[in-house]
Amino acid sequence: MVDSECTYTRINKELVKKEKIRTKQIDRSFKVFNGDETKNEEVTRFKPLEVEINEHKKHIDTTVIDLNNIEIFLGYDWLVKHNIEVNWNTRTI
Repeated sequence: MVDSECTYTRINKELVKKEKIRTKQIDRSFKVFNGDETKNEEVTRFKPLEVEINEHKKHIDTTVIDLNNIEIFLGYDWLVKHNIEVNWNTRTI
């Protein structure tokens, strides 16, 4: 899911658990709020990823939080660099 209201890219904690993805501890935890301003949870872990869509690559440190049944939110940190090019390359005529 591409979510332009998500400031940073996030990965679902259930996906991390299910796939046994190794994460790293954050030096200083912080609170995360959902788009409707409800509190999600304290972020304590992250996973460095290389995100590639249509040959657009970027290394991103994704924080691990509860995303219900969405695996990853591509946030503004990725979209600001790649969204225009991805939209152009995936448009239908």
